[in-house]
Amino acid sequence: MSEFNREEILELYKDLRVTDVRDGLDWVGYHGYGTVDHSIKPLFRTAVVGIARTARYLPYEGPVPMVTGDEYTEWVKYYYSEICNDEWKNDIQEGDFIVMDVAGQDVGILGSNNTLDFKSKGARGYLTNGGGVRDTDECIMQGIPVWSKFISQGMDQTRIRYYEKDIPVAIGGVAIYPNDVVVADGDGVVVVPSKVAKEVAKYAHQELSGDKKGRAKLYEKLGWELDETVK
Repeated sequence: MSEFNREEILELYKDLRVTDVRDGLDWVGYHGYGTVDHSIKPLFRTAVVGIARTARYLPYEGPVPMVTGDEYTEWVKYYYSEICNDEWKNDIQEGDFIVMDVAGQDVGILGSNNTLDFKSKGARGYLTNGGGVRDTDECIMQGIPVWSKFISQGMDQTRIRYYEKDIPVAIGGVAIYPNDVVVADGDGVVVVPSKVAKEVAKYAHQELSGDKKGRAKLYEKLGWELDETVK
């Protein structure tokens, strides 16, 4: 694709399911690429399409200060301002799908508070390769879509440190670059390289259209009223 147009791509993919996009990738020769490992699952069943905004974190090597109570509170403030400051959050655009390589760590980098801040800036969903989400009752209630390996309890401090942003990352066996298209729903996550996004969308829509027509005929045969999934 000679020029990347976010709005155009988001419009092309807004109605596509993960399976449609998987088919579209097959149609352009990417049979073995794009499907994020099945161990990464949704916090709740929903569907999101977005543009990858990437960040990488590393395990925190220490040292951990031997302080508690109010002194620990002060050290935590330092940690979030200097060590795990999430610089990428200042760049969020409407339609971003936040992709976070957290090195497989058991850490609740996403929670009920910061995800609302990111949502207000335009973030649509989140993908991580470790823990990544806590406060899950509130996150579900607030409609925060997260795909991760597991749910975590612990905060960032002493567990991870921010390293870099807007770089290629590897999540569930897939290399994800900034501006790749991320499609996620109850079937998991699939990633489309930006250079083939238009071509993949063409064949994904072909497959979706065929599925709708076939299912509509079966709805009529069964005497079911047509719904939005077949119209």
